[in-house]
Amino acid sequence: MEVDKIEKVEKESRDFELGEELAPEVVDQLFSMAFGSGVSKQILAQWSNQGIRFSSDPETHMGLVQHEGGPCGVLATIQAFILKYLLFDREDLSNKSLQSLGIGRYDRSPYAREDDLTSVTEDKKTRALVHSMVEILFMCGSRQRAVLATLDVPSHRSEDTSVDGPKHEMITKSLEGLSIESATDFQKVLRVKTYTSEASAIKRLTEELPVFQSRMGAMLFLISALLSRGLESIQADRDDPSLPLVTAPFGHASQEIVNLLLCGQAVPNVFDGRMDLGGGMFLKGIPTTVEVGFLTLLESLNFCKVGNHLKCPKWPIWVVGSESHYTVLFALNPSVQEENELEERESKIRKAFDAQDQSGGGGFISVEGFHQVLRETNINFPPAKLESLTGAGFIVWSEFWQALLDLDRSLGGFKDSSGLNGKKLFDVYHFNGIAKSVLNGNGALQRPRLCKLSVSVPPKWSQDEYMADVSSSSNQGAEVNQPEPSKHAPLVDCIRTRWPRAVCNWVGDAPSIV
Repeated sequence: MEVDKIEKVEKESRDFELGEELAPEVVDQLFSMAFGSGVSKQILAQWSNQGIRFSSDPETHMGLVQHEGGPCGVLATIQAFILKYLLFDREDLSNKSLQSLGIGRYDRSPYAREDDLTSVTEDKKTRALVHSMVEILFMCGSRQRAVLATLDVPSHRSEDTSVDGPKHEMITKSLEGLSIESATDFQKVLRVKTYTSEASAIKRLTEELPVFQSRMGAMLFLISALLSRGLESIQADRDDPSLPLVTAPFGHASQEIVNLLLCGQAVPNVFDGRMDLGGGMFLKGIPTTVEVGFLTLLESLNFCKVGNHLKCPKWPIWVVGSESHYTVLFALNPSVQEENELEERESKIRKAFDAQDQSGGGGFISVEGFHQVLRETNINFPPAKLESLTGAGFIVWSEFWQALLDLDRSLGGFKDSSGLNGKKLFDVYHFNGIAKSVLNGNGALQRPRLCKLSVSVPPKWSQDEYMADVSSSSNQGAEVNQPEPSKHAPLVDCIRTRWPRAVCNWVGDAPSIV
């Protein structure tokens, strides 16, 4: 009798630690929402065989590696948050709240260095992973709660002596006979626990990390996110709640899953806010600015329009979507998101000029109006140039603009001693976590891919607008504004949805978004 009592206490303690079982009807609803009623064994196998693990390759060891198709939307989003912590957090993560990496950070921390990608320690990677996962789950839980879904497998049972060795090896061995083919299979092993404290969730997830690194990791994190948001809230977020969140026939994460992990709501669209269709009907988009953003090849194909919330996130990191895969684009310097200073000035000057244009759209203003424009925009032409511009009694925009291009910036013009002439230069990096065979001296190596791209973004007045406005440009001026050679890949089309007409170059193989 005493032995039975001890065993009962131990079981209750274990159940409390692991969490509770979900009622069969809840698991049925959860499983149906995620995978639908006619899900194939192949799709379930994809989601049951993808851990959340870092690459073992030295050049890409800051990245999560993907072996199966399907869960890439989950992995890429976690990866984007990991990069936020690895690149832009100079402090120890062990005693920090999830909200402390935010506004004002740019002023306190220098931008990241390229060697940050390869020199990061295993300990910092692990903490960045845990913080990223907990941040996403609390975001899904409206910053009030996070639900952690884990497994009741023998490695968790203190009385089970049939497995030994490191915990991840124990879990791998325990999962050898586990097959998830139905909600019933899942209900038997799934355990969930709710946390309202970030610190408690971080502590528990750190302990449970081997489970998420196991082959069930991607599925468990998806389930955790859905439960953190709440199943009823998930369905209310969606435009069509009858469709499964994991799409057939290939088992890819839907846009709703990616948006849930990016903004905390399972909305299906990528535009800002809501679109009113009339009659009380709305299409739901991204409600607010996000930490890390999203770009998609589908925008370059005119299938959608990504809003500023996703296109201009707090940090220069974007999940990149193609027709069948998700990857990550990022920059080391937050200034890549800053507006082009000269473009802003050109816009201000053009607006002041147009305000004085009484020609009905003819593109010229009076001498009096011209002097008003110069005063408003702090432009100081030399007397000889000023006399030349006003000699005809009126000023045409194209001649004014050409004069501004030849006027030094210190006098209010656009002549740049650097020779960039308003061009913006920066580097971005693209990470594709799916393992591909790469030949080395010892044969084929399975590794993700990291590609550095040099990006040049011409100002908006160059090329089409420049040539239209300044038809009298000299041959030399036209040569200066000729587009530089650019390499092309589908990723470049994605980059151009964020930086129009960007010119991209790289060394070696083209970056792949599939």
